[in-house]
Order: sequence, then structure tokens, then C-alpha cells
Amino acid sequence: MTDAAQPRRIQVLLADDQPLLRTGFRMVLGAEPDLDVVGEAGDGVEAVELTRRLLPSVVLMDVRMPRMDGVAATRAIVAAGLPSRVLVLTTFDLDEYVVGALRAGASGFLSKDVPAEELIAGIRTVAAGEAVVSPRILRRLLDQFADRLPEPGVDRRGPLSALTEREQEVLTLMARGRSNGEIARELFVSETTVKTHVGHVLTKLGLRDRVQAVILAYETGLVRPQS
Repeated sequence: MTDAAQPRRIQVLLADDQPLLRTGFRMVLGAEPDLDVVGEAGDGVEAVELTRRLLPSVVLMDVRMPRMDGVAATRAIVAAGLPSRVLVLTTFDLDEYVVGALRAGASGFLSKDVPAEELIAGIRTVAAGEAVVSPRILRRLLDQFADRLPEPGVDRRGPLSALTEREQEVLTLMARGRSNGEIARELFVSETTVKTHVGHVLTKLGLRDRVQAVILAYETGLVRPQS
């Protein structure tokens, strides 16, 4: 097999203050042919230092760590312009940290108890330049922070005026946690068409990825937690 035929390898940095969890993640990820765990950090400061030195494809970031939490570490990595993308792992009692991490520039968030195959898929998705939004955490997150969202009847959709009706439909489904494939089936279009619409949404709204698009959809009132 030539080098060109070999799968692109994804380098992962583990950032978690619990050695046992890091060991578990390393075992799961190490079994995958395209994933390499290149380092481990036990706190946020070390996570930033190792990211600067190793430039991993993806940083698997816990949110609550000593010295520097995952939110601050994510912000530092993004502010430094490093090519590494951050995938945040959280538990339901730390939802408030997820909001901060996403605003800091994280490319997505998953629950720590997701099945191994979902974690692996999430890492691959983030490494490919896309974002991961766990519908289960998204629902819990938005329910908890519903009081910060626009009141019913208050229209804050000004930023969305640049979108076509179909693009707003796609954004609505994105905000509800649908994948590109699920959006394609619901709108009876091809997945390639959906990807094109998603690209237009991000470009027109000046957003980095679909995670930011989801946040904007709720902040503008396009979608509400109970809708």
C-alpha cells in the first residue's frame, strides 16, 4: 500500500485531570487505525503548552481542571491561532461551562458518557473541520439557559435577513441537532446540497462553524428550546 492510499492520521491530545479517564480514552482511541494519542495534559495550563508544542489535530478537552479550566484553555488555544481544534467533554452538571467553551472557540461538545463510537466519530468530524453538537446536551443546555434567550414574540432575527428561506430552514434544523444526512432526508434534497446551504449560512453570517450557527439561531429566537 502506498502512502497516498493510507488513511490520514488524526493526532489527539487528551486534556483531563483524571488519569484513569485519560487511560480509558487512550485505550479506546489507540485501537483506531487513523487516531494517534500524541500527548496527555492534567490541567489547562499543560493543555495549552502541549498544544503549542505538539500541534495536535484535535484537543479532547475537559472543562473543569486545576490551574486553568477548559474554557480558558480553549480561549488561549484559539487566540494563539493554532491549527488545533477543541472538542469539549462535559457532564450535565457543568453545562454553564459549555456555553463559555463554545464562545471561546470550541468546535463542539459531547457528554463524557457517550458511546465510544460516537466519541470517535466526533473526533473525526472535528478534525475534518466541521463541528459536533450533541442534541442531548444541546437540549439540556438550552433549557437551563432559556431565561437568557429572547422572549416569545421578540424578533431579534436581523442578522438572519441575509439568508434565503431555505437557508433559514437548514439553520433551524442544524439548531435542533440534525446531521447533514438527517437534514437532507427531511428536506428531500441531497446531502451535497445541504452542505452547500450550510456553507452559505456560515459565510453570510460570518460564522466559523455550525456550533456558532446553533448558538446564533437560539440567541436570535429563530429556534426556542421547547420548539
